[in-house]
Amino acid sequence: MIKIIFWILLSLIFYTYLGYTILLFLLVGIKKLFTKKSKDIYEIIDLPEITLLIAAFNEKDVIERKMKNTYELDYPKDKIKILWITDGSEDGTPDILNSKFIDIQVLHQQKRDGKTAALNRAMAFVKTPYVIFCDANAMLHPQSAKNIIKQFNSPRIGCVAGEKRISSEFVAQVSGTGEGSYWKYESLIKKLESDFNTTLGAAGELYAIRTDLFEKIDEDIIIDDFVNSLNMARKGYLIKYTPNAYASESPSFNITEELKRKVRIASGGFQTIVRIPSMFNFFRYGFLSIEYISHKVLRWSVVPFAIPMFFIINLVLCLEQSWQFDLYNNFFFAQLLFYFMVFIGYFLGKRWKYFRILYLPYYMIIMNFAQIVGFIRFIRGKHSVVWIKARRS
Repeated sequence: MIKIIFWILLSLIFYTYLGYTILLFLLVGIKKLFTKKSKDIYEIIDLPEITLLIAAFNEKDVIERKMKNTYELDYPKDKIKILWITDGSEDGTPDILNSKFIDIQVLHQQKRDGKTAALNRAMAFVKTPYVIFCDANAMLHPQSAKNIIKQFNSPRIGCVAGEKRISSEFVAQVSGTGEGSYWKYESLIKKLESDFNTTLGAAGELYAIRTDLFEKIDEDIIIDDFVNSLNMARKGYLIKYTPNAYASESPSFNITEELKRKVRIASGGFQTIVRIPSMFNFFRYGFLSIEYISHKVLRWSVVPFAIPMFFIINLVLCLEQSWQFDLYNNFFFAQLLFYFMVFIGYFLGKRWKYFRILYLPYYMIIMNFAQIVGFIRFIRGKHSVVWIKARRS
């Protein structure tokens, strides 16, 4: 029985981090062999009016840089509306915006109800057919607005997800090594999902939706960007992913700040699983349910617990067989090597750039640890839609 558990745990871990990606590669390859270009695909020549919606809380330090970045977007100036919502900001963010920029709209109220409530409130003021969501500290590539809107080239597409990147000046820093690698891996999966069928969700740094498809989100939802975009797929629309539209931001200041952010997202992940149980209905959602379980549910709620269990089960098997040289001992010593890399990656990766590649195993373990902490926080009901943002480099 214990050997069966061993192989089940190993299979779950392998499938979550590698198997699912391999499956997507195969499915995309098969699709390209047997499908032709859809007849409902067309080219957008006359760019539509859009609203750039920026939710901000105490962002006075990035306002001027963000506005400069916004003005540099390669999009007809008469077709882009700039809307900031700054609910709860206490550092003068709305005053700076109103005093320095006359061609924008600023929504502000003293009460702070969280980002989800702010977005719900702001959407009532959006009158354009498309809205692009982005964060105040995320800087968009000049072609991002144009490239993301051009992806709405079929009435079946309800949402387009852009790509999140770590700013090039921070990639070489230790703080950017783990986060940057994670987002490259995440971007690969989203691209494959999009090429085969539909990607699963979007990151709040940059994504767009058809305005008339928006529906209010429960205001206690933590990961609003994922739920907002997933709602499009649940209605039967496609979520397309485009790396040609990307936002750059600095990484978390250190691993402590990154852990704080990841724990909150993890708690929100468990909240989503509980709030949207219908996503497990294969008969209703088909392959979308497979994507949801493979990409999110396993990574959020199964693998973080499977990893330590796998180590313990492997150790028990080795003890039962008196450390005889066999497959189970090989797996155990491979795990010891991995955790040794975690150890030296933490202590040496922070000091010498030549060891930064060893920071990746440490980042992987700490992110799975964040999922466990997030689960505990969710069970205890300690998660809050209002939070203190993590410091960034």
